Amino acid sequence: MNGENPFAGLTPDFILDAIESRGFYSDGRVLALNSYENRVLQIGIEEGAPLIAKFYRPNRWSRAQILEEHEFCFELVEQELPVVAPMITKGESLFEYKGFYCALFERKGGHAPELDNLDNLFTLGRFLGRIHRVGQAKDYSERPALTPQTFGHDSIDYIIENSLPDEVRMPYESLARDLMALVDDLWQKAGSKRAIRVHGDCHVGNILWRDDNPHFVDLDDSRMAPAIQDIWMLLSGERDQQQKQLMEIIEGYQEFCDFDVSELQLIECLRTLRMVYHSAWLARRWHDPAFKHAFPYFGSVQYWQEQILDLRVQFAELQEAPLTLPHY
Repeated sequence: MNGENPFAGLTPDFILDAIESRGFYSDGRVLALNSYENRVLQIGIEEGAPLIAKFYRPNRWSRAQILEEHEFCFELVEQELPVVAPMITKGESLFEYKGFYCALFERKGGHAPELDNLDNLFTLGRFLGRIHRVGQAKDYSERPALTPQTFGHDSIDYIIENSLPDEVRMPYESLARDLMALVDDLWQKAGSKRAIRVHGDCHVGNILWRDDNPHFVDLDDSRMAPAIQDIWMLLSGERDQQQKQLMEIIEGYQEFCDFDVSELQLIECLRTLRMVYHSAWLARRWHDPAFKHAFPYFGSVQYWQEQILDLRVQFAELQEAPLTLPHY
């Protein structure tokens, strides 16, 4: 397998052969969907509805880690939650085909939810409360947790060692270390927060809105994390707007699951961790030609200068008072 381009072998014939190995026969229509970490494709099926095929990036998750995520999906479906879980074919949800782990999914239609609609946020909150109620039932044993170390310090170490141009090395490293010292302090002050199984990447791109309800897709980044990880990415706009949005989400959430209000002080910490993790993710994947095509600006001096500006803004945000829920 090509280390520089791990998906080089995914030719149309290879993809169709993999699908046919599970008993499905394609009509030849293959549409690549928007995915960088893995390869996700819509496959036309003879005399049937199209399927979604997911080819996992080699050496990212182990078989056991993938199956843990699948099991979480099945638990959610058992509770009649609108999560798109992998299909069971030949008695298994994950199969291996010539070096690739693969899974098949039913195709689900829908559009991104309108987050400026408070009723939609209330509905999302209700479903997240139900998802987290299931997520609390047991822990992941194979998948890593989202922590300041795994998402923050490890990311910054990788960036400094592998990606920074000399022109920005000193200012970026100094700011990033100061930023993480503040995150560590705030995380510690927040006390011992319960980590649960969460979606992990719960933004509008992973929610399909259909028939006035959400359908959650792509739990590939699911891991152990505070519950607020699945909530903060649904907030946007000025502080007063975010305050109203948060109240709607939590009002729905609390119908099914208790929410620890003290987790609100982790929102800006988690936003910071996502920012540095994203840059490290691009750096780690830079050998993949798809990343160079999609993110041509990455790695330039200008890119890192813009990151420094954004992180300075975030440093100030971390020192502001967190959002509140006065009625809880």
